[in-house]
Amino acid sequence: MKNMLLQKYNVPGPRYTSYPTVPYWNENMFEVADWKATCVRAFNETNTTEGISLYIHLPFCESMCTFCGCNKRITKRHDVEQPYIAAVLKEWDMYCAMFEQRPLIKELHLGGGTPTFFSPESLQQLIEGIFEKADRMPGYEYSFEGHPNNTTRAHLQTLFNLGFRRVSFGVQDYNETVQQAIHRIQPFHNVAKVTFWAREIGYTSISHDLVFGLPFQTVRTCIDTVEKTKSLNPDRIAFYSYAHVPWIKGNGQRGFEDCNLPRDEDKRKLYEAGKHLLAKKGFREIGMDHFALETDSMYKAFKKGELHRNFMGYSSGKTRLMVGLGVSSISDSWYSFAQNEKTLEDYYQRISFNELPVFKGHLLTDEDLVIRQHILNLMCRFETSWNAADGYFDELAEVLDSLTEMEQDGLISFGLNKITVTEAGKPYVRNICMAFDLRLKRRAPQTQLFSMVV
Repeated sequence: MKNMLLQKYNVPGPRYTSYPTVPYWNENMFEVADWKATCVRAFNETNTTEGISLYIHLPFCESMCTFCGCNKRITKRHDVEQPYIAAVLKEWDMYCAMFEQRPLIKELHLGGGTPTFFSPESLQQLIEGIFEKADRMPGYEYSFEGHPNNTTRAHLQTLFNLGFRRVSFGVQDYNETVQQAIHRIQPFHNVAKVTFWAREIGYTSISHDLVFGLPFQTVRTCIDTVEKTKSLNPDRIAFYSYAHVPWIKGNGQRGFEDCNLPRDEDKRKLYEAGKHLLAKKGFREIGMDHFALETDSMYKAFKKGELHRNFMGYSSGKTRLMVGLGVSSISDSWYSFAQNEKTLEDYYQRISFNELPVFKGHLLTDEDLVIRQHILNLMCRFETSWNAADGYFDELAEVLDSLTEMEQDGLISFGLNKITVTEAGKPYVRNICMAFDLRLKRRAPQTQLFSMVV
């Protein structure tokens, strides 16, 4: 039965960090002035009640990991740090000039690239620069991504002193053959060292990112990686499906042959083996690809129905406004999306002209907002509901009719004005969300835009 479902539902599909997804943004109906207006609107509505989120993209890496689909710039020159920090802080100044109050930052995340490419001193300069014009929201949660090979104790201590309590370490896989194929040579003792340092310093949530579906992975190597990971007692584990999209990311994802990748049933076995072992070790599944101990804030948010998902991934709380700073960052005002210039050269040029470096975006329609909420509900709670006053949209009957086959296959169950994703359906939550994705249905892509669901 599992093999039949896999063959049936393993199709390309979005990961739904937004709705509409980026390929379906209506860029022709978007102006930077629209983004500014909705940004100020969201800020005025919620700054004092829930605060805002801030994502800062730090794009530099010293070497290329061939599994990575992120926006990055490969360099070993660290003289790039200061010009970049200056540009990001100038961009932040432009946002603060739009607001009538000092922003209250509830969530702050440093992503990349490799944030720990930057020296502790540079990161301190960046964060202190941000808070020259902002304050911390009560109950704030600040996090960063650390590369185990270059994260120092000074990095961890400096960011801890600045209010960071969450850190995520990219592990991917411990097998040497796999590491060589993805150009990510990373010994277990490096991960252990930074994990122990973080715990000693006082970080309250430590996450390890694992990836299944990488070249040369087997069930045995996958189990070995999960066993090693659990021995370090992280609070959260992200267990991602490798998104093989070389037609989008170019040569960066062609460091191995396609025949070296586990496919379909073999890839599914990796996920099932890892998920089973994580459950035995006390990790609970929350949303798509994420697992946490019951003591972790993300699990508690999931149980309370407060889990949220945006361009930063999953978070334990929701803010209406998320400002993205830095090259390629995406911002979200709930009413619209905006993405920054994708190349450093264009980003720097726009900043030098005292312009927000936004180059495209999307204004959400009333229909978009309703569909977005349904997809968020499914991704964060594994259920969604509707009634005459809330959650209804004109094509709901057609969407529900398209879900009948998934009900027959045991992936969902229907209730009174609601659907719930079953345990068997959790691996296919992206497929279920696609049933609600009206923009995808109305304009099916002529070429493959997304990674496979499994």
